Amino acid sequence: MYQEKIITPPSGYITFFLFLLLLGGGIFACATQQVAIGVTVLLIDFILVLPGLIINNPNEAKVLTLFGKYVGTVKADGFFWVNPLTGKKKVSLKARNLNGHQIKVNDKLGNPIEIAAVVVWQIEETAKASFAVEDYLQYVTIQSEAAVRHLANIFPYDNFEDEEATITLKDGAEKVSSILEAELSERLSRAGILVIEARISHLAYAQEIASAMLQRQQATAVIAARKLIVEGAVGMVEMALDRLSEKNIVELDEERKAAMVSNLLVVLCGDRNVQPVVNTGTLYN
Repeated sequence: MYQEKIITPPSGYITFFLFLLLLGGGIFACATQQVAIGVTVLLIDFILVLPGLIINNPNEAKVLTLFGKYVGTVKADGFFWVNPLTGKKKVSLKARNLNGHQIKVNDKLGNPIEIAAVVVWQIEETAKASFAVEDYLQYVTIQSEAAVRHLANIFPYDNFEDEEATITLKDGAEKVSSILEAELSERLSRAGILVIEARISHLAYAQEIASAMLQRQQATAVIAARKLIVEGAVGMVEMALDRLSEKNIVELDEERKAAMVSNLLVVLCGDRNVQPVVNTGTLYN
């Protein structure tokens, strides 16, 4: 495995000045009928001097190779001169976004879901990015999709079917993102890629089960709301009976208490407005 070696070549300004001197000397020699000398000087100038001049922009690197051997990487920005025989490959060090495609995969419980992720990455080691993989752009894309698939397989979408699940894709956004980022960092380190951030950008049930899952969620929400209403109504009935008993407002036997409890629960738990009924008789008539 190649390890990055950062080098700082000499400044290119002195070499460029030399190039201009040789260029002028070659032209002058040709003009004074010394054609052989002039052509030789110009050939040296354009073959050995000029090709070695490189310009490195900010957040850019040049990977240098000489006869198939890795020489080093120039990361400093500026104007430099290197061995003109070296190969020079430009590598961008800027942060990039990978907006992953939506893929269909089964979660931990086997439910088909649609999931996608956004990955922010940049090249950290140019030698690995250049020599360890064939195409680091394609490598990032494929490995990111593989990591998202693996993530979806190890966690359930939600905890409706697995109430013991502590982490779900739906509710554990921060934890899931950190796990995805760690896995991507491990996968992409071979290519010298640094993962800055990774987050789930799309998460939904697949179309074939989305309607059924929505109905299940609605039913669960209704049941939870009814449970809360009943618990509150029971507490209010209990409080009403206790207050009536403490104030000695009315003496209620068991049958009257049962009737009162029934009426209060109907009033408190009903989902429609109550229509009052005036009883002109007694409970026993």
